[in-house]
Parts: sequence; C-alpha cells; structure tokens
Amino acid sequence: MSNEWSYPVEIRSEAGEFHAYSDDLPEAIAAGPTEADALREMKEAIVAAVRGRMKDAMYLSPPVIRDDGLRVALPTRLAAKAAVYSAWRASGLSKVALGERIGRSETEVRRLLDPDYGTKLDQLGEAAAALGGRLSIAFTTAP
Repeated sequence: MSNEWSYPVEIRSEAGEFHAYSDDLPEAIAAGPTEADALREMKEAIVAAVRGRMKDAMYLSPPVIRDDGLRVALPTRLAAKAAVYSAWRASGLSKVALGERIGRSETEVRRLLDPDYGTKLDQLGEAAAALGGRLSIAFTTAP
C-alpha cells in the first residue's frame, strides 16, 4: 500500500473571497482575495494541522487519493514523519516497544515522531521497516 502525503483541496468563491478546505483535515481552512492566495495559505494551514495532530498525539491518517482537483503536498521531511507516525499509531505499539525494535531509546523515538525535530531520513526508514513498511522518495515534475 502506498501513501502519498498530498491532501486534496477544494477552493470555493464565497462573499468576494476564495476559501480553501480539505475534507481530510477539516481544521485546515484558509482564505484569500485570489485562488492563488487561498491555496498558498492552505499550504500553511495543512502543515500546521498535520504538525498539530502529531504534537497532540492525535489520529492522523494518510490523505484520500483522488486523481482530480488541487492537492497540497507536505514538505518532504514532514511527509516522511507523518507516514511513520501514522503507521506507528496504527500499529498499537508504545514508543518504548518501537524503540526496542529499532535499537533506540524512548527519548529517541519521541524525537523521531516529533514533527519539529530534524530526524535523518535513514532513521525514519529504519522505523518504517520496523513497522512493516518502507519509505520511498519519488521525483515528479512540477505542474
């Protein structure tokens, strides 16, 4: 199963402004005088929502995959952390148990799952493998 951390976004014109929404993250809402402004603000709102869910130890599922419409991708490191965080939450393991699987302390696992801590991608890859998955990096051309 592949999870791309890119959220579908809907932009609507309301009362002379453009408002952006994502069904996957209902707390992420943005607005602006133009569609481009609303989308730019939505990128920040989605990052804040994902970071907030991780910081508050809340449920975070991968975004719904659809082929149509606008999407906002998470920055690469945050996407990797979100993928590992989501898999860890789904596993039911404690941080101590995950640490035992990857040979790291509970403190190191807390840092690994912290969206603001600069974890190396190879460490996130180790955690993904311990959770039964793997991280992959893809290059796609920008629209």
